[in-house]
Amino acid sequence: MTFRDHVRRGAVGILDGFPDALRPEIYVVSFRIWRVGQDPRYPYLAIGYNTESEVRRVLEHECSYEGTARWEYAYWLLEGFEMVGHVPEDPVGSALHVAEAKAEGLWYEDEGTLSEDERDALDDELVLRFDDICIDTARRLRAEGHLDRMLGRPVPIVLFDMDRPGWEVEATEAANPPEVIADFTEHQAVL
Repeated sequence: MTFRDHVRRGAVGILDGFPDALRPEIYVVSFRIWRVGQDPRYPYLAIGYNTESEVRRVLEHECSYEGTARWEYAYWLLEGFEMVGHVPEDPVGSALHVAEAKAEGLWYEDEGTLSEDERDALDDELVLRFDDICIDTARRLRAEGHLDRMLGRPVPIVLFDMDRPGWEVEATEAANPPEVIADFTEHQAVL
């Protein structure tokens, strides 16, 4: 199995584990891309969701603009979701990731043998590689009908990385058909 296949299969399992009682309330699936210790060699994907109830709660207590409460991840449920990738919680994913990164010449150890520019170039390539895997995973979940079957309707998958504000628009547009993310795109255009 490839790391890409592992992430895809892990995503399906995580989505299948979303609570049945919340599924009618889920209006967006979140793909939070992050790295253990902010180290690009240790990427992971936390797959979660936000609900209509959470939007109402945020509007009552934290934010007065519905577009912000609904589409900006700073107001979303972010904690407690399962992860897939190079994290201790996913030893298979970790092993696959390291093996592939080594095979592609992207892995390095902290031995000080690389210049800062060389390390930065490898880090950039590792980030791009994981971005591609996450975008591809989102596309495949939609293309294979998994989201529609699980939630009973099309919902957007919003991809984001807190270290790269604004990247979520590019990634979300790449992962979803325009009609599914029309409200998200409209909100982003207002910003």
